[in-house]
Amino acid sequence: MEMALLFNFTTILLSASFIFLLIKLCKKHKNKSNAEKYQNLPPSPPKLPVIGHLHHLIGQLPHHALRTLTQKYGPVLHLQLGQVSAIVISSREAAKEALIDQDPACADRPESICSKIMWYDYTDILFSPYNEYWSQMRKICIREMLSAKSVKSFGSIRQDEVSNLLKSLGSLSSSEQCVNLTEKIFGFTCSIVCRAAFGKVMMEDREALMALLRKVVPLAAGFELADLFPSFKLLHFLSWNKYKLLNMRSQLDAILDAMLEAHKLKQSGEFGGEDVVDVLLRVQRNQELQFAITDDNIKAIIFDLFAGATESSSTLVDWAMTELMRNPRVMAKVQAEVREAFKGKKEIEESNVNALKYLKLVIKETFRLHPPFPLLPRACRAECKVDGYSIPLKAKVMVNIWSMGRDPEYWDEPECFKPERFENSSVEFLGNNFEFIPFGAGRRICPGINFGLANTELPLAQLLYHFDWKLPNGMRPDYLDMSEAEGLAVSRKNDLLLFPIAYNPPSNDN
Repeated sequence: MEMALLFNFTTILLSASFIFLLIKLCKKHKNKSNAEKYQNLPPSPPKLPVIGHLHHLIGQLPHHALRTLTQKYGPVLHLQLGQVSAIVISSREAAKEALIDQDPACADRPESICSKIMWYDYTDILFSPYNEYWSQMRKICIREMLSAKSVKSFGSIRQDEVSNLLKSLGSLSSSEQCVNLTEKIFGFTCSIVCRAAFGKVMMEDREALMALLRKVVPLAAGFELADLFPSFKLLHFLSWNKYKLLNMRSQLDAILDAMLEAHKLKQSGEFGGEDVVDVLLRVQRNQELQFAITDDNIKAIIFDLFAGATESSSTLVDWAMTELMRNPRVMAKVQAEVREAFKGKKEIEESNVNALKYLKLVIKETFRLHPPFPLLPRACRAECKVDGYSIPLKAKVMVNIWSMGRDPEYWDEPECFKPERFENSSVEFLGNNFEFIPFGAGRRICPGINFGLANTELPLAQLLYHFDWKLPNGMRPDYLDMSEAEGLAVSRKNDLLLFPIAYNPPSNDN
């Protein structure tokens, strides 16, 4: 899972005068940014006192605004965001340097009030600094949930949840009701993640977790004033979002504490084996690591898996269906492939999805245009150089993978949805082709690639096989709203509403 760095600009600008007065009260050099010591920083646009370059980001989503700036000032850019030094990267060469050549110098994560509170003082995997704790906990989660073997073992869960989704859509189709497909996909993905990671015990709290995640996502995506002006400790006390987050953390504690207690009593997963929570509790109980694991550490990992896996997979399927509705030619082609491959069958088995070559191209093209996390955030734990420029200690590094996915230097007709571009192409999304890294690259590459793809391919194939889809009110495909929302993952701003029309496959007499 990677975080989109978005900013609450209204709050920032309204409070700028207050910040300015505070700065004036400080000693002359107290608030000098770390970057001022460096003489060879990347190019920068003009900046203002106090807020630095924040005004350049007003009016657009950050990944859009940063693309505009790098197009003007170059693929490696330095921005002063309040007191925070930020490096923006929008070329595959510089991305490789930052994520591979300078790894582990750039292997930390930026700090924020939200991640500190909701992820238990950075003791999850996504926001944890690069250290032995991060390494060991990551290995456990990969082994127990995210490896190819583990993902395959969850096949029956995916099949069961897909069946539930199809039944729900089928009943709405028969009554000719419009479907909020965005919500349906989100709920479906949430159920899979809960059952795969936490077992049946979590299903009772699914709705509460979903509602909580919806509240946390906008706050997790942004910087508070206190994040941008870290030397002003008073801002940490004045942050109104901090108290909202503390309230959400209390709600999360209530859900997860009950879940941990149930696992301690039951000590088995949904099908009698261990799920991720059981494994973490066993490691805690037997003291299997060189450091102690607390209940808060386990809760941080739980919320990490839930938030990251749910947001990324559901967002990707939602955008894929959006692009297919907007591009009837591609929709017809991919539906023809799916229906020909499973002609006469009432159900699609997960083991057969690998045969759907064009469907996989559709998914890759969706990742290119709509990476769930458009900005890969890192923090420098040591001074380094990228593209010949000095990168300061503790600088935030943001790799704009959304911009690189739409760069005409790397892609023909980059704004067009053309899955065929990946036919006979060696470009993959596994972290080696740096113009196309939706899962990141380097030692902090997303560990859940297999899990995410499995939760994307099967439901998308089933939606295309069992239903035709129609836009409401006779809407033309090119009128479909493509606006993006601010969030942990960049989802649709407005939910995708469609009419499902049940498809009855011809019987196979052979």
